[in-house]
Amino acid sequence: MELILKQDVQNVGFKDDVVTVKNGYGRNFLIPQGFADLATSSAKKVLAENLKQRAHKEAKVVSDAQAIAEALKAIEIKITAKAGGEKLFGSITNIDIADVLAKGGQVIDRKFITSGIVKRTGKYTASVRLHRDVIIELPYEIIAE
Repeated sequence: MELILKQDVQNVGFKDDVVTVKNGYGRNFLIPQGFADLATSSAKKVLAENLKQRAHKEAKVVSDAQAIAEALKAIEIKITAKAGGEKLFGSITNIDIADVLAKGGQVIDRKFITSGIVKRTGKYTASVRLHRDVIIELPYEIIAE
């Protein structure tokens, strides 16, 4: 089933992409939730025209995302957590990284940060998606309290 995505959907595609998904996933989840529309020939023509008009605006959005990426790279992320030796009491997730970035002056939604669950002290990297074309690797360090 071909669909046009209305917004970014994790592991499926980005807004305004024409994607092929299984029939049940499209009919039972994406369309009822308002995440996608059917990709008919007329809908594809409308999408092509909208993308043409939006192309020059997109360049500004990408440049803004790259500016934010440079600002994020300048922030040194050190997260302190209670630990017994190298093992943490609890875990560090993308929520904790988003909180540290917010304290540093850059508010990034936690769903755009991919770090996994970390349960030991040390140095790690998180992937931050600011735009479909701008994805940066952000190093961070977990320190025992």
